[in-house]
Amino acid sequence: MKTIIKALGTALAATLALAGPAGAQGSKGAPPPFDKGGVQIAVVSFLGSGDWLQAFEAGTKRQADALGVKLTVSQARNDNDTQRSLVEQAINRKVDGIVINNGRPEVLKDVAQKALAAGIKVVAYDVNLDNPKIPQIEQSDADMARLVLQQAVKDKGDGFVGGAVYVAGFAPLDRRYAVWKKVLAEHKAREKAVWGVVNDTVPASVADQTKAVLRANPDITVVFTPWDEFAKGVKLAIDELGVANKVKIYGVDISTADIQLMREPNSAWVATAATNAAVVGEVSVRALALDIAGRFPGRSVMLEPTLVTRDDLVKNNISTIEELQAKFPAFRKSDAATAPWIPAPK
Repeated sequence: MKTIIKALGTALAATLALAGPAGAQGSKGAPPPFDKGGVQIAVVSFLGSGDWLQAFEAGTKRQADALGVKLTVSQARNDNDTQRSLVEQAINRKVDGIVINNGRPEVLKDVAQKALAAGIKVVAYDVNLDNPKIPQIEQSDADMARLVLQQAVKDKGDGFVGGAVYVAGFAPLDRRYAVWKKVLAEHKAREKAVWGVVNDTVPASVADQTKAVLRANPDITVVFTPWDEFAKGVKLAIDELGVANKVKIYGVDISTADIQLMREPNSAWVATAATNAAVVGEVSVRALALDIAGRFPGRSVMLEPTLVTRDDLVKNNISTIEELQAKFPAFRKSDAATAPWIPAPK
C-alpha cells in the first residue's frame, strides 16, 4: 500500500509537470517529429532529493524548453517498484521518449524493453540497461575517481590509511569504487572500513555511520566518497568529531551547496571530480531528441570530468556553480549529442 500511495503521489506531480510552460510548437528546419511540435519526453529518476538531482532536472528542462517539447519529470524516491511504475505510466501516456536516470538494471531492463517495443525511444544515465538500442549517457566514472584519487595520493602520499563510503549495486558507484581499489593497490594504501546507505536522509545517516567508523579507526586519514551526498554526511561527522586537520574527503560530483561546504574554513572536503549535473541533463535530452528524430547518437555518449579542489575555489573566489562555470570553461557546456537543428539551452 505504501508503494502504491507513493507512486500515485509521484504520478500526480508528473501530471502537473506536463501542464507546465514547455511549448508544443514545431521548430523550423528540424526533422520530424520536431518540425510539427507536440513531442513529449518523460524523465524518470530513481532518487528523489539532493542538489545534483535538482541541477540535473533543471538541465533537462532548459534543453526541453529550447527544443519546444513537453517535459514530465518524476522521482521514485529510492523505491524500485515506484520507478518501474513511473516508466510504465510514461509508456501508457504514449510519450515519444524516456530518460531513465539511475536505478537498478535488474529492475529496469524489461520495462525499458517494453518502452522500445511500444515505439518509445529510451536513453539511460547512471544505469546500465545493456541494450544496443538504448544510448547510455555517461560521465567517465573511472576518470572522475582516478582524477580525485590522484589528488589524494598527491596530498597524502603512498601508504595512506583510508575508508570509503559505498553501496553496491549502483553502476556509477560500483565503477568509482573499483578505481578506489586499484589506487589502493597501486600506492600500497590500506582500506580500513567501508560503510554507507542510500535512503531519503543520506547525509544524516552517513554522518552517524562515519562517526562510529572514525572512532573505531582513528588512523584513517582519507575518505573516498563517490557521491556528493555521501561527502556531506562525512563532513558533518568530521566537523562534529573535530578531526578536520587529519581526515580529508575526496569526492565525486559538485553543486553550489557542495562548493559552500568545501569553502568553509579548514574544510575537510578538499577535492572533488565532477561533470556539470545541469549539462548532463541537457545532453540526456539532446541524445533522446536525436534518437526520436531517427539519428541514433551511439551506444555511449560521454562527458568529460573536471577536478575541482578547495584551493581552486578559494583562490578564484568561486562560491556557486555559475561562478565555477564562468571560471572553468570546460565545466560550462558539452558538445556531446548536438546537431544544427537542436537549439542551445538558455
